[in-house]
Amino acid sequence: MKRRDLIASAALGALAVPGLARADGAWPRRPIRLVVPFPGGSSPDLVARYLAEPLAHALGQPVVIDNKPGAGGNIGTGAVAKAAPDGHTLLFTIQGPLITAPLLARALPYDPRRELRSISLVASSPNVLVVPPSLGVDTLPAFVALARRRAGALNYGSVGNGSAAHLAMESFIARAGLSLVHVPYAGFPQVVNAMLAGQIHAGFMVPAIAMPQVRAGKLKALAVTSAGRMAALSELPTVAESGYPGFEATSWQALLAPAGTPTAIVQRLAAETIRIVKSEAFRRELLPLFFSAAGTSPDGLDSLMRDERQRWGALIQQLKLERE
Repeated sequence: MKRRDLIASAALGALAVPGLARADGAWPRRPIRLVVPFPGGSSPDLVARYLAEPLAHALGQPVVIDNKPGAGGNIGTGAVAKAAPDGHTLLFTIQGPLITAPLLARALPYDPRRELRSISLVASSPNVLVVPPSLGVDTLPAFVALARRRAGALNYGSVGNGSAAHLAMESFIARAGLSLVHVPYAGFPQVVNAMLAGQIHAGFMVPAIAMPQVRAGKLKALAVTSAGRMAALSELPTVAESGYPGFEATSWQALLAPAGTPTAIVQRLAAETIRIVKSEAFRRELLPLFFSAAGTSPDGLDSLMRDERQRWGALIQQLKLERE
């Protein structure tokens, strides 16, 4: 299915597979609701739809996409956390509602560690450091040198306190010893517009947002935050190889279930998800979005989330961040 077709189908809310109902009474006994706590057409929505269709075929029931956007993903995430743990309601989300929201919010209506259960890490993507061409730098070392000469005079944009783009930049600023002013915006389109207008000087962005502007010559990409170069962005060096070994900051998407979902169901979902995610067909679907297919066990996702909580929790505490 082509990307434009997926975007058009977002309003339909489902990828149904007719004629696949179970007759033996075993799970799944009815359509599975896959909650995406972001709008139709967003990257989590698109990746969820790439997963939903083959998952429906594997399980013998339709997988219905239920977009529940709002509050940075917290509304839909909270709905799944409170849902019946019977394997018929699942969550497909990014790291924000699972990692940074609990670290930032004073009163979150759910606890991801107690009320959600890991199934699999599905996909991940680096961030891209972009600047306006008018800044006059072509490499990350050149940007760092300029930022040091103009300490405190340059700013950068993000999609808000505690966002992946914000934390990635603050982590880099600390590593490089820079002084940049943070300017938060409501979303990446606003960040792009501000940069095109010359109002901000830098920012980490997801490649799906940044690269069309870069390839049109309107912005310049300096480096990616993955551990190694991406095949789809092979022309861009990593931050690590540009003088900051070990630096990595990725955005990721994962499949989870309400806590209490039976282990047998979680194991079946994990096995089917891993099989789908590691297929060549799924990998090809992700290429236009600049995502890499993952596919981990539930324990693998648990381990990732523990590491992310520790890493970003320390930075959030250091920066004394609070949700705006």
